[in-house]
This record gives sequence, structure tokens and C-alpha cells, in this order.
Amino acid sequence: MTHYEQLRQQLLNEPKTWLITGVAGFIGSNLLETLLKLDQRVIGLDNFATGFQRNLDEVQTFVSAAQWARFRFSEGDICALEACRRACDGVDYVLHQAALGSVPRSLADPIATNAANVTGFLNILVAARDAQVTSFTYAASSSTYGDHAALPKVEDAIGKPLSPYAVTKYVNELYAEVFARCYGFNTIGLRYFNVFGPRQDPKGAYAAVIPKWTAAMLKGEDVFINGDGETSRDFCFVDNAVQANLLAATTQNPEAINQVYNVAVGDRTTLNELYAELHRLLLPRRPRLRDAKPVYRDFRAGDVRHSLADIGKARSLLGYEPIYCVGDGLALAVSWYIRPMLAAHEKAPT
Repeated sequence: MTHYEQLRQQLLNEPKTWLITGVAGFIGSNLLETLLKLDQRVIGLDNFATGFQRNLDEVQTFVSAAQWARFRFSEGDICALEACRRACDGVDYVLHQAALGSVPRSLADPIATNAANVTGFLNILVAARDAQVTSFTYAASSSTYGDHAALPKVEDAIGKPLSPYAVTKYVNELYAEVFARCYGFNTIGLRYFNVFGPRQDPKGAYAAVIPKWTAAMLKGEDVFINGDGETSRDFCFVDNAVQANLLAATTQNPEAINQVYNVAVGDRTTLNELYAELHRLLLPRRPRLRDAKPVYRDFRAGDVRHSLADIGKARSLLGYEPIYCVGDGLALAVSWYIRPMLAAHEKAPT
């Protein structure tokens, strides 16, 4: 039995109260689903800036009535300190996921990105400290590595940030370190590497590449690749990120506290390879894709060329072991994106 399997069994026998900020978002709603299925009590905070009620509605369909009754939603903004204080009241574990993501968004509106990702982070950090929560786990980002070119990425070697978004996520780590030093408040940061999976929004100018490409292929639209397609990423299925959050929040290893960890699978996939795999998975449902080709355009400002994580630290200190490789995760994600299309087809008049 893996460390994560042992933890899941333990949680089933010992219900705790968790706060998930950004609960209506992609990763937040996946955390909610997992925790409710483990019979945990969950408080969710979201202002629906990037999250959706439909994500919460879908989670409700996947859990029992008794499990859903253990969830309490609070609509609020992390930029409001009082909303954070109310949400942290009586909480054991905080999983802070709320943020304005996307490098392009931060380039277009650095002030809004800073407000959510720095001021909002500080608010929830202060509220959690004052509420004396057991642990505070927050979503960090691989963007913190910036222009550091060496591969794989190791936690203690970073470069200069390449976007306002990267600056804000690095500031999160600095604040967490200072709170440990000045207040004795313990935190763990998780540097996500291109997390993907069900409930990741395919719409909008700042949609992530996998849902955006999948939606375009299903609609028969062009798929655009920035650059030559040899840019590579360490794509990580969302269930791996959920595992990392639960392990980090509940760790009893004193050496694991006040650290940041890479959350990835330790494998690299080029954009050309990603396109080919999505094409293969979708072709049986969309035969017209047989002759489809991507459209190449200029590289995007603020993007790093290659990204690959060393996950040895998370393995050794947290017991993290990714369950899903990229291929398995893509198959599950594509099935989720196809489902609404099939439902619409079944409802269409004959």
C-alpha cells in the first residue's frame, strides 16, 4: 500500500475540516470531489472570477447526499480580509488554490494579477495564521523557475521571472518563508507544472493548451501552436496534484514543512507530441480530423522554452508518487470533454 493509499484510509476514519480557496475552479473542484468522497468536511471560498457554479454542480452529482451535506460554500473574494477570516474559522487544513492564472493575462493586466495573487495570498495567509490552522498548503508555480535553463528543474535553483504572474507566485513563496521565520507559521508550497484534466475551462483568451486544443478539434477549428512545436512541458494530470495537496497538508514529517515542491510527473512532452496524441484520441469520434494539421505562429512572450521537473524531493519528503502518466491522463481528460458533445447529440431531434 502506497503512502497516499494509507492516507486516504486514515482520512476515511478521521474526518477533518478543510478550507479550499478557489473551490469552484479547476483544481479546487477536483480537490473538493476527492475530499468529500473521503467523508471530509469542506468549506469552499470562491468569487467566481475564474471558477464556475457548474463545477460545483458536477461534484454534487459524483458524491452522496450525506457527503454533499458536509460541504459549505462561501462566496467571497480573497482580496477581502474579512472573507478570509470567516472562511478560516474552525478549519484544520487550508488548501489555497485561488489565483488569477495565466502568463498572458498577467502581461495584459498586471495590477489585477498582483491584487489576487499577492494581496489575496497575504490575506488568506494572515487569516489562517490567526485561526491557528494545522497546516497551510498553497499553489505555487513552475513559472518561478523563470529563465533558469537547466533541466530538470530542482527546487533550490531558480532564475529571473519572465512575467508578472511569475513574480506574484515567487512573492507567495517569499511571504511563506517570512511567516515561518517571523511567526512560526508553517506552510508548504506546491509548484504545479502544467496541470490538466476534467473541469479545466476550454473557453476564453487564457485557456490552457490541452482543453483549448481539444475543444478546437471537436469543433473542427484550427489549432494554433506558438513557435515550432518543439517547446516542451511536464504535463501533470490533476489527480496527481490532488495527491500532492493531501500529502502536503497532512504530513507528519518535520523535514517536509516550510518547503516548496515540484508537482509533476518528471517527463517531458513537446507541443507537437501533444497535438499528435490528442489527434489520435479524438480521431475515432471525429473522422474529419484525419487530414487536420496544426497552424504554427510566433512564439508567445513570457513563455519558457522547456520545462521538466525533478520530483525527487516530493517523493522522499512527502511520499508523493504520481499515479497517472501523461497518456493516461489525456485519455481521461478527453473523455470528459467529449461527454457534453455526446449528450447534445443524444438530445438533438432526429
